[in-house]
Amino acid sequence: MGRYNQGTLIVSSSPHIVDNVTTTRIMLDVLIALIPAFIMSGVIFGSRAILLTVTCVAACVLFEAGFQYITKKDSTITDLSAVVTGVLLGFNLPSSLPFWMAVVGSFVAIVVVKQIFGGIGQNFANPAITARVVLLVSFATPMTTWPLPSNLLGTTDAVTGATPLGILNMGTDLSSLPSNMDLFLGFVGGSLGETSAIALLIGGIYLLWRKVIEPWIPLAFIGTVFIFALLAGQDPIFHICAGGVMLGAFFMATDYTTSPHLTTGKIVFGIGCGLMTMVIRLYGSYPEGVSFAILLMNILTPQIDMLFRRKTYGGVKI
Repeated sequence: MGRYNQGTLIVSSSPHIVDNVTTTRIMLDVLIALIPAFIMSGVIFGSRAILLTVTCVAACVLFEAGFQYITKKDSTITDLSAVVTGVLLGFNLPSSLPFWMAVVGSFVAIVVVKQIFGGIGQNFANPAITARVVLLVSFATPMTTWPLPSNLLGTTDAVTGATPLGILNMGTDLSSLPSNMDLFLGFVGGSLGETSAIALLIGGIYLLWRKVIEPWIPLAFIGTVFIFALLAGQDPIFHICAGGVMLGAFFMATDYTTSPHLTTGKIVFGIGCGLMTMVIRLYGSYPEGVSFAILLMNILTPQIDMLFRRKTYGGVKI
């Protein structure tokens, strides 16, 4: 097949349809969708939340540029994927985490998970999710020390406390659980970018409107959490708004590379994320299960794709 361009025959392989959807455009849309949660992280946790996110972004970009320079590969920092990874990693950290630990997490996300496996589109798991799990295992205490928003707004001494899921997991003083409205707005302890459900919902709707993501994984993920909580006698709204369900469902489980390609596979993937999240929350020793659930489902994605791949008609069965 060929096509004419100003009198010159250019020979190229199919497909020949070209549009303006590029990796940079997609990543820019994701960054725009993350702006409400970024603003809320600063409002709720103060300037340190902003600095921590910026540190993650800068480290991710530098690690990607440095790795590609050392390995003599073409630079891809302009596609903004490293920036998105940095923001998502920052959103998965407590605002009190030492900056050097955030840099370690950025190294894991970019070099270990992304670049060593071939770069964008080749990673086996979501880089930010994997980095969070590695940091949690390596630095358990600082990764589970949560500054309370009320003490970071207007006071000099930050006071830490349990997250809503932590209070539920301990089963003590349940009267201190925040209201669903507090959870929806985000004025609770937790990772700096996952507390405000309304900010994440606005960003998720933007991604759906821009057709950057499809609704199947978020709907299956959130719907499974809702049904599981209801059957377990828990408040489903609490479990949807608390912790990382909204951030995970819209921004991390929907990663193109690490989620299934077909609609049926996406639904199964989302249901699996929801089920494992709730099993860990209600029956595990750790109060939050979103990161572990998405990471485990990332590993199962190739098997899900194989299970639901379309059959080729007219072929011979071997």
